[in-house]
Amino acid sequence: MSGALDVQSLSVTIGSARIVRDVSWSVAQGQTLGIVGESGSGKSVSVLSAAGLGPGNAEITGAVVLTGSDGVQHDLLSMGGNALRRVRGRRIGFVFQDPATSLNPMLTVERQLTEGPEVHLSMTPKQARGRALELLELVGIPDPERRLKAYPHELSGGMRQRVMIAVALACEPEVLIADEATTALDVTIQAQIIEAIRDLQERLGTATVWITHDLAVVGGIADEVVVMYGGEVVERAETVRLFQETKHPYTRALFESRPHLGSRAERLLSIPGSPPDPRAIPAGCVFWDRCSVRADERCRTEHPELVEPTDGHWVRSFYLPEDA
Repeated sequence: MSGALDVQSLSVTIGSARIVRDVSWSVAQGQTLGIVGESGSGKSVSVLSAAGLGPGNAEITGAVVLTGSDGVQHDLLSMGGNALRRVRGRRIGFVFQDPATSLNPMLTVERQLTEGPEVHLSMTPKQARGRALELLELVGIPDPERRLKAYPHELSGGMRQRVMIAVALACEPEVLIADEATTALDVTIQAQIIEAIRDLQERLGTATVWITHDLAVVGGIADEVVVMYGGEVVERAETVRLFQETKHPYTRALFESRPHLGSRAERLLSIPGSPPDPRAIPAGCVFWDRCSVRADERCRTEHPELVEPTDGHWVRSFYLPEDA
């Protein structure tokens, strides 16, 4: 294994529902991994389960190893509660979709920014406050002295998200997990938040896992993209290659359903049908009943393996575009 965070053969099962199956990926220091898919594809559950934030009643198998900046490896799936909480607080930062529910409405921005450094980095209150001011400046919040005294409800949505990013990075984690971090924001603020995270990543060398349904977002920030559908990886490649040589029918359908600048189409294209029920995963290809390219009896009855037809480009399909 190599990289800041390595996930190998991760599976998540709740009762009879196979939510995630045999998912593997890796993200290195200073790199960004984009994980893309529709709602219900398993992208958030897989990443959060890898970080120890999966459903409490889930059976999680596989291997998840975080390599710290000190070279020490942490086997996250084998850790107990307190040890895992220490690793998450110090070495993994989280930015979620809605900062209004992630930030504590009863605590000032200062308290929420200083708690982590005081607990995990043994900073004094004075040192932690200085760190908090530095972080607010880094994420582009004006007049940081005044904002430290504010409560979350006194800030705009964009500012709250910036504070959430500052909280996530307060202990200089090796890994930042951003789960639909810009979905609730307008496009202008979204671009600013993406730029802030990218700038901070370059300064701190943080590895970033960006979970989204938006291909346009990962196209601008990710070094590699993992496409998930029905709880499993259906395509994985470097971002430029994935955009130029899309191989899986589901990935192509995602591209085709995007809005295009200058297009005057009356309505956006959509993928017919619905994602499979995790309690009744089909025996064959998970996408076969929605595929408009080539869904035959083999697709319905045989399950395709994730293969590497070209170096560094993985796809789970019997039929590739070059075979047509």
